[in-house]
Parts: sequence; structure tokens; C-alpha cells
Amino acid sequence: MTAPGIRAEASAEDRDDLDVEEALALVRESKDDSSGPAPSSSGGRQRHERHKATPWPRAREIAARAARSGGRRTPVSVSLADALGLVLAVPLDALTDLPSFDTSAMDGWAVAGPGPWEIRDKGVLAGNAQPEPLTDGEAVRIATGARIPADTTAVLRTEHGRTDAQGRLHATREVSHGQDIRPRGQECRNGDQLLPVGTLVTPAVLGLAAAAGYDTVTAVPRPRVEVFVLGDELLTEGLPRDGMIRDALGPMLPPWLRAMGAEVIAVRRLGDDAKALRKALTASGADLIITTGGTAAGPVDHVHPSLERIGAELLVDGVKVRPGHPMLLARTKENQHLVGLPGNPLAAVSGLLTLAEPLLRTLGARPAPEPYTLPLSEAVQGHPHDTRLVPVVLRGDRAVPLHYNGPAMLRGIAAADALAVVPPGGARQGEETELLDLPWAAAGIGVCFT
Repeated sequence: MTAPGIRAEASAEDRDDLDVEEALALVRESKDDSSGPAPSSSGGRQRHERHKATPWPRAREIAARAARSGGRRTPVSVSLADALGLVLAVPLDALTDLPSFDTSAMDGWAVAGPGPWEIRDKGVLAGNAQPEPLTDGEAVRIATGARIPADTTAVLRTEHGRTDAQGRLHATREVSHGQDIRPRGQECRNGDQLLPVGTLVTPAVLGLAAAAGYDTVTAVPRPRVEVFVLGDELLTEGLPRDGMIRDALGPMLPPWLRAMGAEVIAVRRLGDDAKALRKALTASGADLIITTGGTAAGPVDHVHPSLERIGAELLVDGVKVRPGHPMLLARTKENQHLVGLPGNPLAAVSGLLTLAEPLLRTLGARPAPEPYTLPLSEAVQGHPHDTRLVPVVLRGDRAVPLHYNGPAMLRGIAAADALAVVPPGGARQGEETELLDLPWAAAGIGVCFT
């Protein structure tokens, strides 16, 4: 199988219908791609005649549509502490007026009538019960957020008042009626719709919900994901040794999936055991299963045969994208899908963003990110027929391509802010190029690594 850290020759089916010169050039280029060991050209051609990889934009559309096929998911009631990153399934309506009583907007004095004013001894603090009413010519010390006494004319800010030798309060500038008073219901009235269905729960939404009286919100549940790490050659600790390599995907995928709004319910290491894989597939209750490696046609690549044995429906079998060509998407049962990622780390990232991201986003009813472009700081070589995803950093109004962008490499993506979507044939210096933000670089709520 093609496993994390292994680089392999491009298989013949990766090469589409090229002329001889193009094919030779592509073989040289794709020695760093993620497609698995090269079969004979005739075998690859026979398979190509039966199957053609899906264009990259089309593959993303299929993944999003597949998630919609199961219908609307049952909303859940979630505590505010657990709601970050979910999407509201019912409107957020105010449960009270905001503010729920007249409050002081500033520290100072509540005053009644024209000054100067006699100052009442006991002040008014936030959290106090309703204070005694004021009479004309009277003032009382008041804190920000405290209830306004009845018959108050205005709040005089601390810096706008002075006291004379007799202890009377004078204003140092004109006082207007209602000044620095937040009237009841200024922000909303009980029953007003604050936010509609489909709103992403951000930290600010949590604050608004709490202010409006909510302890829980009704939201679309997080999609449940299981990760199956395949490959007998993978180590979970220590240095690579004796032909074994460290597993990069086991540690990387769960936090990345959580950053995309998923609940990772299990990470299982199955090795290259076809029986164990089939058993795990049939037993899983997840909304989405992610497998790593095993998507090619080698002697221990068991994903395709296992899917066939359980009667799964292949929706995407290979994508015209580099790295990550041998990714796949299957419907394993009603309301359950599987995304098969290539084993090479950057190729797996490509599969994650190509197939898993739109599927998870749709399952969670999360809004699609607004597409945007930036000019490239330098030219990027393209594949003759496939899209390329290239790690970039954002510097001002430019996207700077990063080196170490081979399918087995994570050094580039670890420093990246985004992936540039380079069309077939490449992109020139200064050419506007579509970018896919990484969740943590987008400064969104998806940064939930724990």
C-alpha cells in the first residue's frame, strides 16, 4: 500500500490519454506523487478504459451533494459551553428585553432635575435591587450597569462633575435629558429574533445567547467521524527503523477533522488486515469513516475490495488533483459515507480538503467559505491535465508558494496559511489564483484542537 512517508511511481491510470512525450515527462514528474506502485501500462490502460478520475471541482460538488442526500439531521439541544462551531437549527429569539431594565452606561452620578445637586449618601452598584427614586435637585453615585433610580434625568459622568465646599455636585458641561442611560429594550424586546436559522455559533453568538437568557441552544449536531489508520509499516512512537516509518496521519487527522466541525469518536489502527477492515466498516455507527492509505491497487490495498464486499456505492473513485489522485468517496450505508485518503501525508491533506471538508460542512449545515483569489508571487508549474494544490503563505496581497510540497511532505503545509488551487497547465507569476484557507489560518471558530 502507499503509506505515510512513502513516495512511489505514478500509476498508468493517473496519466490519462497523453502523447508519448507528455507521458514520459509525467512519469518523471510524478515520481513524487502519491499514486502507488506502477502497474504495467496495459493493465493501467485497461483500468483507465473502465474508469476515469473525477475533475477536482466536480468531486467537491459530489461530496457536498452526497451529504445532502440523507435529508435534514435531527437538531440537538447543546449547552453554551459545547455549542461553539455548531449551526443554529432554530432562530435565536430574545427571552427578555435587553437591557432588561434602565441601566447606567457610565460610572458617575444619577441626577434629577437641574443642578447643582445634593448627593445622597449611599450609592447604587450593579446587581443592587431597585434603588429609591430621586427627587429634583438630588444625585446619587452610580456604577456602570447599575439600575437607574426612578425619576432620574441623566447620568453625569465622573469626569464631568465636581463637588463644592458644601458637598454639592456641579456639572462641568451641559447635561442633556437621558444622557448615558441605556433604556430598557434598547437592544431588543422580548421575542425579537436575534439570529436566524443557519447562523454559525461563534464566541460572540455565545455571548449574545447568554445575555438573552439562554443556557442551551438548539443546533445541528456535529458529524461523527471514525478514523481507520491502515498500514503494517507504521510506528506510533520513536524514530523510523527497520523499514518502519512514523505514522503522520494518526496524530494529524483528528484535530484537523475537529477543526472542520466534526466529532471524532474513534481512531483505530487496523494495519493491512482486510478482515479487520471489513469488520470495522460494518460495525461503524459514524456519519463519516476516514481511511488512510490502501486506496490504490497493490497487494495489501484493501479499501476497494472491502467496499465491494460490503456493497458500498463508489461516488468518486480517483480525482484529477495532485497530490492525492487515488482518493475516493463511497456511500457505505444509508446516511454513512467513507472518504479514502491516500497514505502520503500531503496527498491525504488534499483528499481531506477535496472530499471530507465539503461533506462535513454540509452535514453540519456550516456556511461555505466565500471563495477568494490572490495573485501568486511567483509562477507555479502545473500538471498537464490535473489541478494542483500547493501550500502557500499569505504576505500582504500576495500568495507565496512554499517548497517541500511533494505528496509525502508535511514541511510546506505545516508553515502554510492556505492551499493555492493551481489549474491544469500551471499559473503565471501575478496570476489571480483561488485559495483554500486552512481552518486555523482563517481565524475562524474551527480552531478547537482539544
